[in-house]
Amino acid sequence: MDKKHERREAIIDLLVNKAAMKQDIADYSEGVFESFKVVVQDELKELRKHVDDSRVRLIYEDKGKYEFRLHIGSDTLVFQLHSNIFRFDDENPLWESDYLKENGANGFFAIINIFNFLAESVEQNRMNDIGYLIGRMLMNHNYHFMVEGKGPLNTQFKDLENNVLTDEVQRQIVQTAMAFAINFDLVVPPYERVQAISVAQVNQISSDLQTATGKRLGFKFSSEDDVIF
Repeated sequence: MDKKHERREAIIDLLVNKAAMKQDIADYSEGVFESFKVVVQDELKELRKHVDDSRVRLIYEDKGKYEFRLHIGSDTLVFQLHSNIFRFDDENPLWESDYLKENGANGFFAIINIFNFLAESVEQNRMNDIGYLIGRMLMNHNYHFMVEGKGPLNTQFKDLENNVLTDEVQRQIVQTAMAFAINFDLVVPPYERVQAISVAQVNQISSDLQTATGKRLGFKFSSEDDVIF
């Protein structure tokens, strides 16, 4: 076989195996994301039975194929499915595990990101406000998954080889994200750091509510680049 045919055969092999495998992950991850939407709406329905305070947000907002939002209390959780498939980088220690050594395809993933914002930041469209990535779920072609994140989201779902997605697991992830967001409080910045403010800055706060706010972020008073933590 000459070189051009060898190259063509290599391309065919990549298309039949790697490209098709990545498309399989993308296709089924969209189904998983739709399942998450159902789980979240069901959880909100159950919570509403026990929380009858109209001031407490319990709202689901569908933003399309790749995003939905959960407004809960003073928080908004943004779930986003990335439209691309990713591979672990070569330095990731999981490549040394038997699970990935046996089949390199196990190291390719769809990703669902979970961001936490203050609900008022989203409602009032405060563009400078800060959100945090509190968790991300990685799913491979065998419906195995792992979660990286903050708090319990970083400890409960680390076993890629043995974690398999089910409806109950999805509910556990949603409940864990909810609890973490509610417990993740806005922190008061040190008084000494926010004593001085210019007329221009106070006018900007008054008119635009453009003070950068986040759960670990205080107020942006000194300059555009001087953020008070």
